[in-house]
Amino acid sequence: MRFIDLSTTIAPSPPSTPDLIRVDLQHAPHAAGAATIQALFKVPPALLRDGEGWAVETFTRFGTHDSTHVDAPWHYNSTIQGQPAQTIDQLPLAWFFAPGVVLDIRHKADGDALTVAEAQDALTATGHALQPGDIVLVHTGRDAYYDQPDYMFRGPGVTAEATRWLFAQGVRVMGIDAWGWDAPLDRQARAALTQQTPGIFWAAHQVDLPYCQIERLMNLAALPPSGFTVACFPLKVQGGSAGPCRAVAILPD
Repeated sequence: MRFIDLSTTIAPSPPSTPDLIRVDLQHAPHAAGAATIQALFKVPPALLRDGEGWAVETFTRFGTHDSTHVDAPWHYNSTIQGQPAQTIDQLPLAWFFAPGVVLDIRHKADGDALTVAEAQDALTATGHALQPGDIVLVHTGRDAYYDQPDYMFRGPGVTAEATRWLFAQGVRVMGIDAWGWDAPLDRQARAALTQQTPGIFWAAHQVDLPYCQIERLMNLAALPPSGFTVACFPLKVQGGSAGPCRAVAILPD
């Protein structure tokens, strides 16, 4: 088997990153670990290999949505189809290990959200017959901008109608290599405020369906259209709206 990493690297954010989406990570080196061991257990560095103790890292700021992650239905609304929405720790593990298919929409402009007809055409181009439980990955190419300040404002996004269509085909996990599944939120906000109409802002998230999104994927260009398996198990965060995950594609050698 071959493995292709589809996840971002978790690293401290640039200083200019807004607090809402920033990651702060502290590294404690081996010397600090040796000092901790001496303080806790009275074992001096001379009794440790090379005088070193353990190295550890501490997140001082890290949200469940601040890396490659899986969104749970609870993220979208408190109720879905009249029932309490599932949190990330309540979802079946089988959802997160399944055959994958890539819909290539790199040609679409930022804000030009994927329609049902376009999703059907992109699926036809793969030659893959979609099955219930398949994981659909939407390839926008916007992972190239991951470290750029405007990353969250890039990507075509997916329409609510296309999301409903994928769900109707039995898809319960769908992902994208952009900041979010919806069209960029600044564009949706302008449209919602101009039209003063609900159902425009965050439209694909709030479709009242119990499905999951993987956001901030990477390296979809390294995948074939189909013929691989996706593993994207989210961390089991109690009551969580999302869980960071190590998304990986598994291909036959």
